[in-house]
Amino acid sequence: MALSRISSILERYANAQRDSLIPILQDVQEELGFLSQEAVEEIGKHLNLPTSKIYGVATFYNQFRFQPQGKNHIQVCRGTACHVKGSAVILDTFLRELKLDPGQTTRDGEFSLEVVACIGACGLAPVICINGDFHANVTTQKVSQILNTYRTK
Repeated sequence: MALSRISSILERYANAQRDSLIPILQDVQEELGFLSQEAVEEIGKHLNLPTSKIYGVATFYNQFRFQPQGKNHIQVCRGTACHVKGSAVILDTFLRELKLDPGQTTRDGEFSLEVVACIGACGLAPVICINGDFHANVTTQKVSQILNTYRTK
């Protein structure tokens, strides 16, 4: 199934060269939700590039991910205002509670965690965003409460 979806994207880039790599990666991720190993291999064949080059480009940019996102995608802001107001301990609390590292998804597929440079809500610091919903003035005590709210949805 995924192979046919990847193939249909690559058909739109019939005579593509290396300069089409990023748009192809973006289109594949938009379609699949992440860049699978199968997708990277197919893109490599299509562009006549080794998979190591594709991974090199994809890992350079924060926008690409290699695992599917969880049902509830958590973004923890680490911008200056959030950092000053304690986002490092907020992040550590999420890591402990969810037993995962940034960029990973829980085994049950319920949560994924991403560290972002700035969410753009500095006045709400420290702030997190889950599925587009902002949570302001987050404290370590609020983390469990926030997670439980999303677990019940």
